[in-house]
Amino acid sequence: MADHRAPVDGARVLDDLNTLRSIGAYKGGVHKPTFSDAHIRSLHWLATKLPEAGLAADIDGIGNVLGTSTKSGPKLLAGSHLESQNFAGWLDGPLGVVYALEAARVINPDADIKGAVEVASWCDEEGHFGSFLGSRSYVGAVTDEDIDAARDRSSGRTLREALREAGLAGRARVTAERGRHIGYLEAHIEQGQTLESGGLAIGIVTSIVGIWQYRISFVGEQNHAGTTRMDLRKDAGLALARFCVAIDDRFPGYSGPRTVWTTGRITLDPGAPSIIPGRAEMLFQIRDAEPAVIERLEDLLRSMAKDVTAQGGCAVEIERLRTGAPALMDSRFQQTIEDASGRFAGGRSVRMPSGAGHDAQVLATIMPAGMLFVPSIGGISHHWTENTDDADIVTGAQVFVETCRLLLAE
Repeated sequence: MADHRAPVDGARVLDDLNTLRSIGAYKGGVHKPTFSDAHIRSLHWLATKLPEAGLAADIDGIGNVLGTSTKSGPKLLAGSHLESQNFAGWLDGPLGVVYALEAARVINPDADIKGAVEVASWCDEEGHFGSFLGSRSYVGAVTDEDIDAARDRSSGRTLREALREAGLAGRARVTAERGRHIGYLEAHIEQGQTLESGGLAIGIVTSIVGIWQYRISFVGEQNHAGTTRMDLRKDAGLALARFCVAIDDRFPGYSGPRTVWTTGRITLDPGAPSIIPGRAEMLFQIRDAEPAVIERLEDLLRSMAKDVTAQGGCAVEIERLRTGAPALMDSRFQQTIEDASGRFAGGRSVRMPSGAGHDAQVLATIMPAGMLFVPSIGGISHHWTENTDDADIVTGAQVFVETCRLLLAE
């Protein structure tokens, strides 16, 4: 039997990534928020490249770019996203899209390989209008009412307005044709230091964390900062600060080995130097791959809030804003990535969970899914200094394309 190992064009992969880097360039990274001019230009760039892989390109009514094939045989869906966080890195998202494009260019024209790779760029994975907006739309988890209510978290622009300005108003949203794909494969930079510190080339993702997010509000008593004695104060800001410290003191006894928690934003009302804040608010997030661990921590969080309220100083209210379920990656996909790594990365791979959310966890709700990581220099991501060595990018592309080939050959 002929050996159809993937002849990846590493220079082409790097050229594509650098082209996307030049669109919305900011220092060493990009500023490409969802439905910005730079993001829309990137979507159209991809749509013009997909025919090189024998794919028909479509930008649907939510901003997903989908490349579909008429080639007979099994279909494997692959991709990631093209928008960025604000003033952020150039590889978070585009790496997976370009790998998918390269896999389609290599595999689809080969008549000896049954089936085809289809390519997707999912809109708004970064959550400017709503987390995983494009992939959730594709699996049927976004309603028209959701779109009506969505607004850009920075500007307040409505999603309907953004779609209209992007020329996408009135277009149908494409949803998955159940049974069409044997699964979904995504590549991403690690956004951590496990691979780099271990001298490894490939991370084989075993699971993607669940993300639960909360708004924690503190209600005290607004009063004059100069005339109110310290023992009479009901300072909502101070209550919040003490609560943050208490979380860090108590959570380790209830968490798992990879649990993380973050206070992402704190606001004081009225936030003036001469006024004791009567209200304070924090956005808080817990991540873990085990739902039971997050549930245990939420129970602790609510118990702590109840205790503070009972003390009579400030009332604490907890509102859960988001529940993102963890997702297990398909065992067959994991093994296939490991096999491909053995061929193209000298077996320098490790199985590991993902501490960040990805579109793969959404696609995993309707089909088998897998993910691979390549190293991040210094573990930096969501910042314009985010980077990966060119050699690691090319190795990752080789492993990715070989994984696609092996999955289609089964």
